[in-house]
Amino acid sequence: QVQFVESGGGSVQAGGSLRLSCEVSGYNYQLYCVGWFRQAPGKEREEVATIDNYDRTQYARNLQGRFIISQDKAKKTAYPKTLYLQMNDLKPEDTAMYYCAASRSTNTCPLVTSRFQTWGQGTQVTVSS
Repeated sequence: QVQFVESGGGSVQAGGSLRLSCEVSGYNYQLYCVGWFRQAPGKEREEVATIDNYDRTQYARNLQGRFIISQDKAKKTAYPKTLYLQMNDLKPEDTAMYYCAASRSTNTCPLVTSRFQTWGQGTQVTVSS
C-alpha cells in the first residue's frame, strides 16, 4: 500500500513562496504517475499538477507558470521517492489543503482527480493578502 507523508505547508503572505514535499513509500506496484491536488473549504478537490515516470508534467491551466512539480527517484527502483511542489507568487485563492496522490495507471498520467486512488493526509497552505 502506497503511503505519503506531506510537509512544507504553512502560512505565507501573498507573493511569497512555499515548497511542499511528499515522501512516498510502501508501494508494491509500478508507480508510474503521481500528482498534487488541493481542496479549499467548501469546494471540490481540484487538480494542481501531475508527473509521470519519464518526468513529463501536466499543470492546471491557471497554475502553470507559478507552480512547479518535480520528483526525486529511488536509485534502485527509479520510482518516485519524494514528490515536490514549488509554489511561487502565491495568492489568497491558493489557500487550500494540498494532497499528494498516486494513480494505478501504468501508462498514462491524466490530470484528473478521479483517476487517482491513493491519497496522503494533506498539508495546509494559507495565503494572506
